[in-house]
Amino acid sequence: MNRNRFLLVGAIVTLLGGCTLAPEYTRPVAPVPADWPTGAAYQETNSAASTPTAVELPWREFFTDERLQKVIETALNNNRDLRLTALNVERARAYYGIQRAELLPTVQAVGSGSKERVPADLSSTGSAMTAERYGVHLGISSWEIDFFGRIRSLKDRALEEYLATDEAHRGAHILLVSTAAQAYLALAADREALKLVVSTLETQEASYRLIRKSYDVGLASKLDLRRAQSQVDAAKGDVARYTQRTAQDENALNLLVGSPLPPALLPAELGSVSPPKDISPGLSSERLLRRPDVLAAEHRLKAANANIGAARAAFFPRIALTTAIGTASADLSGLFKSGQGTWSFAPQIIMPIFDARTWSAYAVTKVEREISVAQYEKAIQTAFREVADALAVRGAVNQQIAAQQSLVDAVAETYRLSNARYTKGIDSYSGVLDAQRSLYSAQQGLIALHMVQLVNQVTLYRVLGGGGE
Repeated sequence: MNRNRFLLVGAIVTLLGGCTLAPEYTRPVAPVPADWPTGAAYQETNSAASTPTAVELPWREFFTDERLQKVIETALNNNRDLRLTALNVERARAYYGIQRAELLPTVQAVGSGSKERVPADLSSTGSAMTAERYGVHLGISSWEIDFFGRIRSLKDRALEEYLATDEAHRGAHILLVSTAAQAYLALAADREALKLVVSTLETQEASYRLIRKSYDVGLASKLDLRRAQSQVDAAKGDVARYTQRTAQDENALNLLVGSPLPPALLPAELGSVSPPKDISPGLSSERLLRRPDVLAAEHRLKAANANIGAARAAFFPRIALTTAIGTASADLSGLFKSGQGTWSFAPQIIMPIFDARTWSAYAVTKVEREISVAQYEKAIQTAFREVADALAVRGAVNQQIAAQQSLVDAVAETYRLSNARYTKGIDSYSGVLDAQRSLYSAQQGLIALHMVQLVNQVTLYRVLGGGGE
C-alpha cells in the first residue's frame, strides 16, 4: 500500500513538471542596424573607452548637482504615478500566484449534517422514520491533472505578464528620473530668461528716460520717443510672460515631486546647475534589448507564446479528480467511533468532440503572437530612433552654442556702437532699436541652446536605459 502511494506521488510530481504544448520561443531578430548611425551630425558621438555607459551609471552619479539629486529622490518617494505602477506590479504578482496555485490540488475539510423525515410509503421499512446523517471529510474537489500543460501554459503566461509589468515599473522609474530633471532644467532656463528680460526692461527704461529728457528740450523727435516707449512696453510684456512661465514650471515640478519644494532646492538660473556626466552610447545597438520597454514587449511576446500552448491543450482530454476520506454516522455521538471510516474516489475525463470555439481560440492566440512580434520589433525601432536623435543633437549642439555665443558677442558690440553713434547724433534711433532687438533675441537663443544641451544629455541617458539605482 505504501509503495502504491509513493508511486502515485511520483506520478503527480512528474505530471506537474512535464512539458507544455507551447511552441519553443525564439527571440526575433532586431530590425535595426547593429551599429549607431554615422555622418556629419554624429561627429562627436565617439566617446572614450573610459566613459561609462548609461546602464553602468546610477542616476545619483549621473546627476552631479546635489539639489537636483534631492529633488529626484523626493519625486521617487512621493510621485503618485510611480506608486500606481508599483501597485500594478504587486497586483500582477498576486495574479501569477493565483494561476500557479491552479497546478496544486485544493484540500478542503468539510463537516456536514442532515436530518430528514421519510413518510411510510417511501420508507424501506414500511413505516415513517427519521433519517439522520453526519460526516466529516477531508478531500480534493475537482482537481484537474495537467497532462497536456494547459494550466502550466496559463501559469507561464501569468509569469510573463508579471515580468512585463515589473519592467514597466522600472521604465516608469527611469522616466520619472529624467522628467523630474528636465522639469528642473526648464525652471532654471526660464528663471535665467526672466533675469534677462528684467535686465532688458531696466535698460529700455533707462533709454526711455534719456530720450524723454532729450525730447523735452527738443533734441529728440517724437518718433524716437514712441519707439523707445514701445520697447519698454514689449519688455514689460515679456517680464509678465516669463513670470507666468516660471510659476507654471514650479507647479509642474511640484506635481512631479508630489509635494511643494523648499525654495532652497530650486535653481536660480541655468548656469547654477552642475551639468550631468558624459556617457557613452556603447559600440553596438544591441544594448537597446535591455531597455525596460523593449524587455516588457518581449515578456508580452513570451506570454502570447505561452497562450498558444493553452489553446493547443484545449484539443486534448481533461482529467479531473475528486476524492475524499473521512468518517460518517447516522448518529452524531457515533461519528468518530471505530469502523465509521468512509472514502470516495471519483476521477473524470472530458474528451472534446466538437467545439468550433476551440479552433477560433487557437487562431486568435496565433494572431496575438504575431501582433506581439510586431509590437516588440516596433519597440526596438522606436528605441533606436530615440537614441539616434539624441546622438544627432549631441553631435551638433556644441557647434550651435559656439556660433550663438559668437553671434551674441557680435550683436552686443553692434548695439554698443549703434548707441554711441545715436548719442553723438550720427545715426537715427532705429539702428539702436534694431541692435537691441537682435541682441535680446540672440541672448534668448543662447539660453535655449544651453537648455537643449543639458536636456539632451538627460534624454540620451534615459533612452539608453539609464536611470536605475
